[in-house]
Amino acid sequence: MAEGLGTAAPAPDSRPSGVSSGVQHDLFQDEDTVNDYGSHNKPGTILQRFVPEGNIPFPDIFQTNQLLFYERFRAYQDYILADCKASEVREFTAEYLEKVLEPSGWQAIWRTNVFEVLVEVTNVDFSSLKAEVKLTHPYLCESRVSTFTLECMKELLELKENQLPLQELWVVFDDSGEFDQTALAIEHVRFFYQNIWRSWDEEEEDEYDYFVRCVEPRLRLHYDILEGRVPSGLIIDYHKLLSECEEIYRKFLNLRSSISNGDADTELENVSMAEGLRLYSEIEQLKQKLKLIENPLLRYVFGYQKHTGIQAKGIRPTGKKITHVVSTSMMASLLHSLLRDKLYQESHEEMEIQFHNDPLSAINACYEGDTVIICPGHYLVNGMFSIADSIELEGYGLPDDIVIEKRGKGDNFVDCTGANVKISNVKFVQHDAVEGILSIHCGKTTLENCVLQCETTGVTVRTSAELLMKNSDLYGAKGAGIEIYPGSKCTLSDNGIHHCKEGILIKDFLDEHYDIPKITMVNNVIHNNEGYGVVLVKPKIFSDLQENAQDGSEGNKILKVQENEEVGAREKMGQEEQMQYTSGELGPYARPEFYDQTDQMEGNCEIVNELVAASTRKGQMKKKRLSGLGIIEADDNLMSQEMFVSIVGNQFKWNGKGRFVLFHWRHNQNEGERLTDT
Repeated sequence: MAEGLGTAAPAPDSRPSGVSSGVQHDLFQDEDTVNDYGSHNKPGTILQRFVPEGNIPFPDIFQTNQLLFYERFRAYQDYILADCKASEVREFTAEYLEKVLEPSGWQAIWRTNVFEVLVEVTNVDFSSLKAEVKLTHPYLCESRVSTFTLECMKELLELKENQLPLQELWVVFDDSGEFDQTALAIEHVRFFYQNIWRSWDEEEEDEYDYFVRCVEPRLRLHYDILEGRVPSGLIIDYHKLLSECEEIYRKFLNLRSSISNGDADTELENVSMAEGLRLYSEIEQLKQKLKLIENPLLRYVFGYQKHTGIQAKGIRPTGKKITHVVSTSMMASLLHSLLRDKLYQESHEEMEIQFHNDPLSAINACYEGDTVIICPGHYLVNGMFSIADSIELEGYGLPDDIVIEKRGKGDNFVDCTGANVKISNVKFVQHDAVEGILSIHCGKTTLENCVLQCETTGVTVRTSAELLMKNSDLYGAKGAGIEIYPGSKCTLSDNGIHHCKEGILIKDFLDEHYDIPKITMVNNVIHNNEGYGVVLVKPKIFSDLQENAQDGSEGNKILKVQENEEVGAREKMGQEEQMQYTSGELGPYARPEFYDQTDQMEGNCEIVNELVAASTRKGQMKKKRLSGLGIIEADDNLMSQEMFVSIVGNQFKWNGKGRFVLFHWRHNQNEGERLTDT
């Protein structure tokens, strides 16, 4: 690890005044003007300039921190790291710098958290990733404290032997183009050590190349965060986990150093060893959590199963249940209709009614068992609906007459964690969000006679949550209309799901952690989606398949027959077509399966067969593991566990790639994560 990697000041604002943020250069796109290391043959710079802010007239510097994802990706993959191991990162980086970096004759601004000073580079020590510098004449320095005089700065440089980490230097702008690659190379080093490298990476096992294992997922996560594709709560969790892991790792290093320097076989050393094991265990747990978030496929399953943290209020202290009426204005005729249809009770018990101008204030005022009645109108909301208690939200009229539109960017629109939430006769309109229009984290949510106009993703049914959706219309999702997570329960009846990226996405790729989702689909019309009507993602577990292949039991013969049928089916299919996977950007290969559109009902059987096959395989694996421990299950009927699956009467029309596709998700440490279809 380079010394002082974490001491550099933050990069300058990525959108300086006077510089167009829309001007981007693909530094590797033109082979006639760019060589293997990005140098151009035409005179003049291809980079923008940045004017430093402050009271000191520093010279302009190169604007290099606006590089696009694929520019950084290609630089690290093709020119800097290639297939190096974590222990070789420093060596590969030094070799790259030696080829592209000007060793002397250029100026830079040395930035720290305390001061900025102009220096001139006289030499570069590539192996240590440091530059030998001297102060310029005239002396230019801007400090947040008044103690950094010229003499103090000279003393500081002498203490550092006039050597500074390259990532703390911002190269002074030169329009000749001579120092373009010097500025870019330092930017790549600076970005890498600020955003990609972890202090514990060198101690990881070097079983396959560092780029695939660490650089690519961390780089993707960084740009997903920049582009607003990661929920803010998950970003906070990630940075918190990262800080915790770094702090514990520092303690671990200090403890390990004290043990190695101490006397052997002492009681103190034994105590230190026990503490070291505890710290090591904590580090490993934190690292696994970080990897789950960094993995673009798993972060949406494991990484954010939390909700907003709002706790259920429970029953109101007085024990009463209140009916909340929402209306922008209350006319006598409307009040009369409400009293007649909704508010009058035959029982003699008095009903308490509260009136609100907007739905958000009404929901926030609710306790367990309350009812919210929304009168016709178009309601614009800037907040998020967090429903943590069992309440009923009901529109008074047709859905198109009761419109709740989300304004402003935000992570969520409707978050449900209540034990029994009911929503009916409402139209939700969503704009510019990260999460779906409706997220059910736990408990049961019933959605009836609603319209969901999405602009990001649609309804998300998280693990252990339950959705009952009937007589509703969902459209416009840029991801899947409905995402069904492992371990959840979803009942869809008489709905329309259309004009989305995918219709329904069933995630069943964590067999060891959760049961397959319980799904009932009856009389739904899934049509006009860009991709498939239904996408099923499930695991391909190599170890279990190999063990079963060696077992002569009847159950394992079934697995072998099924596997051979899958291989045979793949051999019969035509040429593969690459498809961009919505939530992970992993670029799997999906083969379009075109069906006879006149026979819509075949899709129901295909989905049922795949769900049953997945659960049968899981049951056989579980039975084999238990039998190895001497445990015999009483219920030997595997199919009895699948009676909950009911998928009938659904219509699949005009979906761009077909009705149904199955993706196999494989997790193999030596090959990374990938999706294949069958």
